[in-house]
Order: sequence, then structure tokens, then C-alpha cells
Amino acid sequence: MLTMTESAVSQLKKIIEKEGNDSAALRVYVTPGGCSGFSYGMSLDEDRADDDSTFDHSGVKVVVDPFSLQYLEGSQVDYVEALMGGGFTVQNPNAVKNCACGQSFDTTSGEGQAKPCS
Repeated sequence: MLTMTESAVSQLKKIIEKEGNDSAALRVYVTPGGCSGFSYGMSLDEDRADDDSTFDHSGVKVVVDPFSLQYLEGSQVDYVEALMGGGFTVQNPNAVKNCACGQSFDTTSGEGQAKPCS
């Protein structure tokens, strides 16, 4: 399961309202790449595949494909405000190594090919 903090839910509701698309869900995914092996990605998505997992958090839907779910199981999406602005983050208990950029991670399985951060 993938969870969201109240802050992330609140921010996502604002974004969906601004987009004017109540059927949009937050798609959270993992792709091979980045300097540590895998990179996180997020997008608003209306399309759902039959094998996607969908989680509901206070009326906000989160969608994860099967490949990504194996690396995101037990993770939490948060929204944090920082000096340079705010953004969504992923707290992933499966990550054993994170890049300083905060966008790349590795797991104990060691899959994925490491690439330099941009």
C-alpha cells in the first residue's frame, strides 16, 4: 500500500481543483535510472490500466503500476514546503540508498542501471 500525508492530500486536492478535472488521480511511478538506480515520477492521470493498484486517501486517488508498486510498497507521499518552494516527496522504506538530489534511490535487489544525475 502507498499512503499520503494530510499535507500531500490537501495540496493534491488544490492541484486537481485548479486543473478542473475531478477524475484525475495522482500516478506515482518508478523508472530505472538516476544516479542510484531508480527515479521517482508523479503525474496527474485519468487513464487506468487493468493491473494498476488504486488507493483512496480522503477522496484523492493514487494509482501505481505493478512494476512500481514492488518498489513503493509501504511508501508515503508527503508535501513539504522549503526555502526554495514546495514539492512532493516519497518516504520509501525499501530504499537503502538515496541520491543527494532526492529523486533517485536504490533497493537491496540492486536492479536498475545507475546513471549520473542531471
